[in-house]
Amino acid sequence: MMGRNRNAGKPGAQRPGKTLKRIFAEILSRYKFHCLAVVLCLVVSAVANVRGTLFMQTLIDDYITPMMGQENPDFGPLAGAILGIAVVYVLGAFSSWLYNYLMIFVSQGTLKNLRIKLFDKMERLPIRYFDTHKHGDVMSVYTNDIDTMRQMISQSMPQLISSVITIVSIVTSMIILNVPLMIITLAMVALTLRISVTRIKSAGRFFVKQQMDLGKVNGYIEEMMDGQKVVKVFCHEEKSIEEFSALNEALRQSSFNANRISNTIMPVTMAMGNLSYVLCAVVGGLLATQGYLGLTIGTLVSFLTLNKSFNQPINQVSQQSNSIIMALAGAERVFALLDEEPEVDDGYVTLVNVRREADGTLTECPERTHIWAWKHPHKATGETEYVELKGDIVMDNVDFGYTDDKIVLHDIKLYATPGQKIAFVGSTGAGKTTITNLINRFYDIQDGKIRYDGININKIKKDDLRRSLGIVLQDTHLFTGTVMENIRLGRRGASDAEVMAAARAANCEEFVSKLPQGYQTPIGENGAKLSGGERQRISIARALLKDAPIVLLDEATASLDVENETKVQGALSRLLAGKTVLVIAHRMRTVAGADHIVALKDGKVAQQGSPQELMAESGLFRHMVELQNQSARWQLG
Repeated sequence: MMGRNRNAGKPGAQRPGKTLKRIFAEILSRYKFHCLAVVLCLVVSAVANVRGTLFMQTLIDDYITPMMGQENPDFGPLAGAILGIAVVYVLGAFSSWLYNYLMIFVSQGTLKNLRIKLFDKMERLPIRYFDTHKHGDVMSVYTNDIDTMRQMISQSMPQLISSVITIVSIVTSMIILNVPLMIITLAMVALTLRISVTRIKSAGRFFVKQQMDLGKVNGYIEEMMDGQKVVKVFCHEEKSIEEFSALNEALRQSSFNANRISNTIMPVTMAMGNLSYVLCAVVGGLLATQGYLGLTIGTLVSFLTLNKSFNQPINQVSQQSNSIIMALAGAERVFALLDEEPEVDDGYVTLVNVRREADGTLTECPERTHIWAWKHPHKATGETEYVELKGDIVMDNVDFGYTDDKIVLHDIKLYATPGQKIAFVGSTGAGKTTITNLINRFYDIQDGKIRYDGININKIKKDDLRRSLGIVLQDTHLFTGTVMENIRLGRRGASDAEVMAAARAANCEEFVSKLPQGYQTPIGENGAKLSGGERQRISIARALLKDAPIVLLDEATASLDVENETKVQGALSRLLAGKTVLVIAHRMRTVAGADHIVALKDGKVAQQGSPQELMAESGLFRHMVELQNQSARWQLG
């Protein structure tokens, strides 16, 4: 889970400075000039507002007061001054609109780029990562955590910058107007900030825990959605509700604590602001009425207006601080995913199309010839060797564990010659599927060697290795899209004719012709509109289209009814013709036609040999056959 990190016990943005720096780096990498324009607009907007406030002094002292004693006052200069300040306000309003528009562009563009980076990184992560992280928690990074960053980039940061500029402008203006009143104001602001910072620190850790709890809730909801049939079959609804309620209560508690503390900040700052206003009004009134320090009525009115408006940016700083703290917590989760180590690939042997010359040598060519070879550059000699892809697999003294301290495969020795049918049998957890995962290099072994056509698979680039392997699983995964698109996953760039030929060979034509739009029919999420047998035939069509020399079958017909199993078996016969086949099987009749059987027990090879040889022995394989024959005779009643 994303929550299972070294900082899980101490919720909070662990490196806020570094995280904020990375956020700025992401923004400025593409939108440097946009951000510069935003800052200029913020300055203009803030200065325009302050200039409008200072106009009160000029209006009262230079225009209204002198005109009060005149019988025929001249309003022309006043109208000119008002027109000038109107232009200032219009300029400020336009600047405010422009910076908001630009920030929408910057924030959405930045988040788009981050989502692309996240997805790109996710596609390059090893299978091991998804074994150890809840999918719902990963999804929360794409949604909740990214959204907190959106709020920070588009709202909190611009408002914070604007508030700082406004505060600087107001303080400067206050110094110009009256220093004693400015000292009173700043003293009250300092007291307000001290109170606010204390509350912000207290709320910060709860905002971070809120994000973590939200990820847990999302993960649990996704898990329950995927397992609804199991929940209902086992009447697990009440227990599920109870467990969800516990997670939801934890989220409520962390959210309550965060908002309980943060929501007191604004009332406190407003109360302190009002107190500051009253003090300045009393002191300023005394000074103005007595004529001390040259304080005029106009100056006092302007100062009190500035004092009142001073609270707004202070309140904004307090409010946006909470949003920024929460966003930093979300950003740390985003960057934690981006910083995950991608799947390592040190291979340099590639798979290429070749043609066979008259003298038997292999020559690389760009077109598809249905003859493949491993392009093997030898670093020592500088020569390049082309080794024909035949499908020869050897596992020599292989040890493997998902963690180094827990080895699940021990000293595995086996081989599969080109065109041979190898079957793996054994109880659940014996290591059958693990072996096929090692051949795909979903995981790397701790010890031993796996050779493919005489080449150590560690030397083969993973993409090329996997292109040479076809696979049909018991649980077929289909993607949202059309039948055509799902089959074409077998080989990118395949023509429609090639896709349909593979579909016919896999007995797909029968049900595809009945679909509303044929091959262009959307099949829904994970093939929801298709039966199990139809989904499996699409999986076989993919493998046929790929036309790989080695095919891995993981109980490809185990979950099918008799009719669909017969149809799928016919498709499999065409797929497996002339190929090296590795079969994982639980039903012994599935392996009756295998050339070689490997019987596994507790991660070790207990027996291996032909079906006839193993039946002649009094070992694991014979025992499994006898048990299955006994099971076949079982009847109801």
